[in-house]
Amino acid sequence: MSADPIQKIAAELSRLPGIGQKSAQRLAYHIASMPEEQVHSLASALWNGRKSIRQCPVCFNYTEDDLCPICADESRDNGQICVVREARDAAAIERMRDFKGRYHVLGGTLSPLNGIGPDDLRIKELIGRLSDPGIKEVIIATNPDIEGEATASYLARLIKPMGVRVTRIAHGVPVGSDLEYADEVTLSKALEGRREM
Repeated sequence: MSADPIQKIAAELSRLPGIGQKSAQRLAYHIASMPEEQVHSLASALWNGRKSIRQCPVCFNYTEDDLCPICADESRDNGQICVVREARDAAAIERMRDFKGRYHVLGGTLSPLNGIGPDDLRIKELIGRLSDPGIKEVIIATNPDIEGEATASYLARLIKPMGVRVTRIAHGVPVGSDLEYADEVTLSKALEGRREM
């Protein structure tokens, strides 16, 4: 006996990150109650959007054009490359509107336990980009977890001998939080990343 349509919808929605069984079921019931035109519009937007998205051949960010808007923008600083794990990390940095350099999306982080090594990431492409003598700094903006730290260390060891400055984004206590509630690792990173005032 096949699953009912709502369960099929819920099963597909639960494959998305951050959507558990209960949320998927709630969304499935909501979709079932929507007018058919809205459901068609949603499905069409998902399908057509996904079909038109590809990776930028330079930085591997998402784009629907030949180059992503950042690589196509001639006013950006070619001397800085911010290395991120995923395209969504570049989007988060862009929301600040402070960074004016370029990006490089690795497509993940090193994780030997999960079988992800250097050849599984876009590290060779990054090293290829660094042959440009105009590149002065690589900012490593991977997450402050074990995989992100391992990836940052690995990249720093590869890049430093090339004569390019390698920096790491600071990690530490979030704005508006209390020190007494911060864990030891967060406080340690905050002290490590301190700056002159």
